[in-house]
Amino acid sequence: MHVQEPSPLDLESSLLPGAADDGTDLDSGEPVAAVTALQASVPAAFSGERLDKVLAQMFPQFSRNRLKVWCEAGLVRMGGQLAAPRSKARNAALVELQVPPEPEAGAFMPEPMDLAVVWEDTQLAVIDKPAGLVVHPAAGNWSGTLLNGLLARYPEAALVPRAGIVHRLDKDTSGLLVAARTLEAQTDLVRQLQARTVSRQYLALAWGVLPRAMTVDAAIARHPRDRLRMAVVADGKPARTHFSPLAVLSTPHGQVTALRCSLESGRTHQIRVHAQHAGLPLLGDALYGRRGAPPLQIQRQALHAAALRFVHPASRKLLGCVAPIAADIVAQWQDLGGHTAELDPKAWHDDDAAA
Repeated sequence: MHVQEPSPLDLESSLLPGAADDGTDLDSGEPVAAVTALQASVPAAFSGERLDKVLAQMFPQFSRNRLKVWCEAGLVRMGGQLAAPRSKARNAALVELQVPPEPEAGAFMPEPMDLAVVWEDTQLAVIDKPAGLVVHPAAGNWSGTLLNGLLARYPEAALVPRAGIVHRLDKDTSGLLVAARTLEAQTDLVRQLQARTVSRQYLALAWGVLPRAMTVDAAIARHPRDRLRMAVVADGKPARTHFSPLAVLSTPHGQVTALRCSLESGRTHQIRVHAQHAGLPLLGDALYGRRGAPPLQIQRQALHAAALRFVHPASRKLLGCVAPIAADIVAQWQDLGGHTAELDPKAWHDDDAAA
């Protein structure tokens, strides 16, 4: 990990607003599903007070903490507009509360868990996410997510939308992601992602050979027939990925290349889709992997978010973090005859990431 002064170098070559395996950026306004709607008007006596305090008086069947969590989840409106816990209650304004059913009700509750924290300060935290951990609650994963862990470690994150998460990694992708601890930091990080001035680099193991660096510039959208998959589609959303070869192995099952991958957009499964499109399907990838691939040690896609760099929202200095390559990826590479040093992200530089 290192902190360095901002420099005029061109960050555009290796940016990303994330990508959900790959670091998908989170869109705004994504409320948790709800089936029960409650309404009440703000009494004159509560006008001007914090909304979460007023909600506890208006809906005493729920705790103030739970009501605050629901506010941050986008489940409370005042006067037809989404309202935050710190909003000032307005006299006679209609408050609408969407009460999520179980198990969704626990989606934004703190759950203590061991987090591999690479960097933390009062503004943000950089986490090295293990494979198998879901980042954000969704159908089938309403608890035990990284969001729940962040709420437990940083209680103040309950005041920030999605506990400060601004991008995410797929469940079976490991590596670095940043979460804000304040609303101001989250706003700044989101703007950096939108401006493509966040540099994030991935290590992937792929079937096939890439003789030289290349860029895949191909739009991505939901697969027209398989709704679980994404695909390169002419009328999809623009997406660009840079691939650079690090090392190539000849194995009894075919050649395998260690790839350094950089994103310029944040589409779902972007690296995996673009790698497949380029004839370089990732090892272990159940959705986009090589057909008829032999059994491997690794039980998930061989993809790791290894390096992350952005401007710190408060200090305005460049903050760079590196995560050791996940043990199962290293073990798979060694089993195929490779050397660990060939995967070391500490030798990577942002200025040579693009094709």
